[in-house]
Amino acid sequence: MERDTQMRGDGDRRGAGGLPMSRRVLLAAGGAVLLSSVAAAVTAEYDARARSAGALLRPEVDGAAGRSSARASPPSSTLPGPPSRSGEASPVTSRPARHPELARHAARPSRHEQPRLPYGEPMYTLQDGPKVVALTIDDGPSPVYTPQILRILRQYQITASFSMIGQSAAAFPAIAREVAAAGHMIVNHTWNHYNLGYLPTVAVQDEISQATDAIHAVTGQRPRMFRAPYGVWPPAVFSYCAQAGLTPLAWSVDPRDWSRPGTRAIVRDILSDTRTGSIILEHDGGGNRSQTVTALKTWLPRLLDKGYLFTTPLARTARPGLEPAGLRRNQPAGLRSQHDRRLQRLAL
Repeated sequence: MERDTQMRGDGDRRGAGGLPMSRRVLLAAGGAVLLSSVAAAVTAEYDARARSAGALLRPEVDGAAGRSSARASPPSSTLPGPPSRSGEASPVTSRPARHPELARHAARPSRHEQPRLPYGEPMYTLQDGPKVVALTIDDGPSPVYTPQILRILRQYQITASFSMIGQSAAAFPAIAREVAAAGHMIVNHTWNHYNLGYLPTVAVQDEISQATDAIHAVTGQRPRMFRAPYGVWPPAVFSYCAQAGLTPLAWSVDPRDWSRPGTRAIVRDILSDTRTGSIILEHDGGGNRSQTVTALKTWLPRLLDKGYLFTTPLARTARPGLEPAGLRRNQPAGLRSQHDRRLQRLAL
């Protein structure tokens, strides 16, 4: 009995002594589990923030083509997660621009850059006084027809505007220089005469800028106006013209001389459609322009006889040292002074 009692006592003591040990183990294990749970929760929250930050960066990296790189993501230092690579994704910034203006094409041009025209509208007519009109001649220079037209304009002392294609100016530099030396205004008419409505923005800019470079290299002049082929004016044209300082130029009288309708039809349409402020469209390049040349010899002196004066779209007064536009050499002195007085009144 005593032995059994002693054994039970010893067992109770071991049991009593072992119970505190089990509690310590359980507490330690519970603490470890709790710490692990807290760490897992913190890690999950950090990963969630990182994923959220990555979602903010991805639209700039994976955006649709044509989106401007100017809308860059915030620097990676302001958000948790891996550094942003948005700078690698934009083809606009990674592609070297041919001209400084191309790097700024994403900026919306302000309307005040074209003081005489609302943004998004080309110049269709003049506002330079009664019976003041402009003659514009497109698609040259041509080694065949441009010199013939220059002789007629010189005969009647007319200053006109020549809308030159960049490739043609580069191909016939002597003719382009002859136009500039005669005092005529040169207008940018693109490099290839493509329909700009079918081209992407960068290609539109290249068409205009290459033509400007070619004309400047040949004549030493940079065009101040731009005329779109076929009269197609996509938004990209107005945006680039505003950046490059080019005034968009259209027309209001089109005899369709390019279609060769006959000399009489060209003369008839110009004489019937021309009025104060008209901008007349004709062509010296792009095909056979013999009808244009022949018609010019007829309708030009008739408009002069009706009292019309010719100027260029950007000129408001006759340039010093030149006879007033539209004044013929063989006019009597009294008539010459009458034209002089009229131009002086228009200039006031």
